[in-house]
Amino acid sequence: MNKKTIVILPLLIAVSVAVGILIGNLLNKNSQPTFGGMHAGTSNKISTVLNLIDLGYVDSVNTASIIEQTIPELLKSLDPHTTYIPAKDMVGVQEEMTGNFSGIGVQFSVMEDTVRVIEVIAGGPSSKVGLMAGDRIVRVNDSIIAGVNVQNRTVLSLLKGKKNTKVIVGISRKDFNGELEFEITRGDIPLYSVDVSYMIDEATGFIKISRFANKTYDEFMDRMQLLDDNGAKKVIIDLRGNTGGSLMAVLQMLDEFLEKGEPILYTEGVNQPRKTYDASGKNRWKDMDVFVMIDESSASASEIFAGALQDNDRGLVIGRRSFGKGLVQEQIPLMDGSALRLTVARFYTPSGRCIQSSYEKGNDEYFNNMHERFQNNELLIADSIHFNDSLKFETKGGRTVYGGGGIMPDFFVPVDTAGNSEYFTKIYRKGLIYSFAYTYADEHRNELSTLESAEEFDSYLDEKNVLNDFVKYATEKGVEKDTKGLMESGHIINTQLKAYVARNIIGEEGFYPIIKKIDKALLKAIEISQQNLLVVNINANDSISTLPQLR
Repeated sequence: MNKKTIVILPLLIAVSVAVGILIGNLLNKNSQPTFGGMHAGTSNKISTVLNLIDLGYVDSVNTASIIEQTIPELLKSLDPHTTYIPAKDMVGVQEEMTGNFSGIGVQFSVMEDTVRVIEVIAGGPSSKVGLMAGDRIVRVNDSIIAGVNVQNRTVLSLLKGKKNTKVIVGISRKDFNGELEFEITRGDIPLYSVDVSYMIDEATGFIKISRFANKTYDEFMDRMQLLDDNGAKKVIIDLRGNTGGSLMAVLQMLDEFLEKGEPILYTEGVNQPRKTYDASGKNRWKDMDVFVMIDESSASASEIFAGALQDNDRGLVIGRRSFGKGLVQEQIPLMDGSALRLTVARFYTPSGRCIQSSYEKGNDEYFNNMHERFQNNELLIADSIHFNDSLKFETKGGRTVYGGGGIMPDFFVPVDTAGNSEYFTKIYRKGLIYSFAYTYADEHRNELSTLESAEEFDSYLDEKNVLNDFVKYATEKGVEKDTKGLMESGHIINTQLKAYVARNIIGEEGFYPIIKKIDKALLKAIEISQQNLLVVNINANDSISTLPQLR
């Protein structure tokens, strides 16, 4: 024991002295008025600054809030498409991609401070309890939403919710006194990517795709099969206004038009090795002639689709130069439920084109480049678009195409300015065409519900001279009749009226075939499709030169 004591005692004394020195140093440091000795052993300045604020700032600080505000500012120094998605916004983002959300299953519009039901989704929660198109939603649970200047986002937040939860809505219905009350169990509501498909003529089908999501390929194939069953030999695919979405969806769709081994696109970045996507050979629609419509709002996946068909000489592209979004994002989940959508590569069309527009002037100018295009007359005159020769590429068959800012169509169609007048501008700014169409459909719902096709609506509303009724309605709303304006814009107004009335009763199948009459770009696409052009190349001045055969 004596030997052990001799060994342990000096160790205990040493430890005690060390602890005493440590405590003394801590007490001395805490008595100082500065933070000179405080530092964070982190690997970068941002983490260090946040740590210093958290540990030493004079007042209490919500560092989580600072981080939420800082991340978007940090990402602005990168590219326009690297973005931060807060946790609170992730549900909406996921709904967009998965193609469904949980709600009561109605399409509504806020007009004249009233929430009006435009459409009740067949088989959805609202249709099961008896809600009808034309109903006014005046209450959701205990919240009054009529006559209180309610906003769309407020109505959405009240009606959407977790699946199988219940919501009570109060309804005002025409020819019924008092309020009707419905208890609705929320359910999954599909978000469709394909707005409409129909036969333009005996040989030509039309498909409008508004976005690319996880279910787009299945929707597209179902609609293509319907067109095929109805005898379609060619199809016009409308991607105008389609800003993109799921890469997988567009790859699957292109695989149905291309031969095995034909390139679809490739991606590459500094930290991402080149990855090539080639067609697998499904090629189900190999015998279908393809015409793709794009405009200045077509972006990303839409440009991949148009560029792959153009570069492989598989289809013709019609419209105006697309937006120019050629960056690939990877969505990385973060611990708190938020996500970073990080640009990891650029995508290139089969000919080697990178069609990303410049963002050197900053993100705001990049996203608002429509003003610059308008100022340069690009939306009106194809010759105003100039490409650098260093950006010149060739398609599989030898046609010249250009990179460096969007897909340039084979056939240019300028923005249609015909039919504009001061009278039309006044009624357009007030939204009178849309509001009249809803009111007319609502007041004549019984007789209109007997009509089944766009053609029937077109003829019926012409017989009723709906334009005259609208002119009286516009006068009541403060826009006096303008004979000259009606001569200039009457055809456009009348066509829009009929199309919107039809949409309010039978949906997009009623709207698109009627609005086609004043859609100059679609009419041009139809004209081109009927020319049976097997070998074409359309220059900016619309001259045709013979080139290798388009498959």
